[in-house]
Amino acid sequence: MMGGMAREETRTISRTTSPSPGGAPATGEPPAVEEPRVDARVPRTSTRAWTRRLLVVGIVLAALNLRPAITSLGALLEEVRDGLGMSGTVAGLLTSVPPLCFAVFGVTAPRLARRFGAGAVVCAGMVAIGAGLLVRPYTHSTAGFVAASALALMGIAVSNVLMPAIVKRWFPDRVGSMTGLYSMALALGTSIAAAATVPVTEALGGGWQSGLAIWAGLAAAAVLAWLPLARERGERATVRRTARGGTPGADASAPDPDASGPDASDPGGSDPGAAGGLRMTRSRTAWALAVFFGLQATAAYITMGWMAQIFRDAGVAAGAAGLLLAVTMAMGVPLAFVIPRVATRLPHQGPIVIALGVCGLVGYAGLYFAPAGGALAWALLLGVSNCAFPLALTMVGMRARTGAGVAQLSAFAQSTGYLISIPGPLLVGVLYQHSGGWGLPLALMAVLMVPQMAVGVLAGRDRTVEDEAAR
Repeated sequence: MMGGMAREETRTISRTTSPSPGGAPATGEPPAVEEPRVDARVPRTSTRAWTRRLLVVGIVLAALNLRPAITSLGALLEEVRDGLGMSGTVAGLLTSVPPLCFAVFGVTAPRLARRFGAGAVVCAGMVAIGAGLLVRPYTHSTAGFVAASALALMGIAVSNVLMPAIVKRWFPDRVGSMTGLYSMALALGTSIAAAATVPVTEALGGGWQSGLAIWAGLAAAAVLAWLPLARERGERATVRRTARGGTPGADASAPDPDASGPDASDPGGSDPGAAGGLRMTRSRTAWALAVFFGLQATAAYITMGWMAQIFRDAGVAAGAAGLLLAVTMAMGVPLAFVIPRVATRLPHQGPIVIALGVCGLVGYAGLYFAPAGGALAWALLLGVSNCAFPLALTMVGMRARTGAGVAQLSAFAQSTGYLISIPGPLLVGVLYQHSGGWGLPLALMAVLMVPQMAVGVLAGRDRTVEDEAAR
């Protein structure tokens, strides 16, 4: 991937240096008058090459941080419930907090990106994740635990929304592979947190507080990667405003074309935070994506929040239950890289949607009939089914033409989708509390998989929201 970027940068420099004055073809001897202009552009191109490489590292580190706040809690949910005195209903409410925060805060991401730059917003999101994860185990109350969790989830929400737009803007010809890399890192962070939280907790003395707080260190590493990207945007914007005769603090909301993309010729189009006039509510594809996103999120957060408990209630040891959850999340590591690449090569993503949904239905049936006996098989199948998330992200990048369109579609689909997903984990907790078993919750999860497949097929059609919104 780095080699491909280097070749692209070489072509950019060659196009810059080849023309002769007046637009005539180059003769082989660059005119002396034009040499200073050519040389002046080379450092800018070099800076962008460095920024792209750092951006790849930043995207991977950010993605690693987008789920440990949730799956680390799922692995220790029973201990947290006992420590804070939670009922099953309150625990269900706690597992509904992630989609609620994603819906409320995710919709603000494009506006924040216009105001501060996408890099600065993601960097601030990583800071919020680290602070929330560090504080929440030591609040000693359910309300404090929920508030600190919300702080971390706020950082996850804005990063969730901006990542597809950043990929579209910086890597318009590599949407599939970069989305796959991002999704693979996200799945890796999810599975590592699920597998390692219980052993780390035991190694640190058995206190669930330290087992949850340790994941703040991963967020700190991401902050270090995004700081130069955030600072570069601010410095460029200040230089431009000063050059236009303004003051360093003026017009802070003006879009920064350099902050979000390599050059004006980029087919990715606009800044991820650029204002747009699209009305997503007029697009059937946008609504289909939003509902698909919401239903797959419902399944994912029920799985992350409750699957370990399902195995534990079936007689599986706590450590083994955490490992099974990790297996489910780890299935996304290879598949999250493969599925987006395959999806971008297909004119219609419906067949992938159906295949993932069937895996989910079989997995839920297995959890109902033989939760302990076939535990590994059900974990694997549900892991495949959960790869609807990277597929949804890929379709977001494919269903809009520009970076600005992707940012708007991402904000609409994710915010609306997460609103749709809020009742699911809570309802599972209520059904579990009042029925005393997992039969009704699993039936609910299987029933929801059917409309997920239906709207996923609609979202997979080869259309763009710009065309639909215009009509």
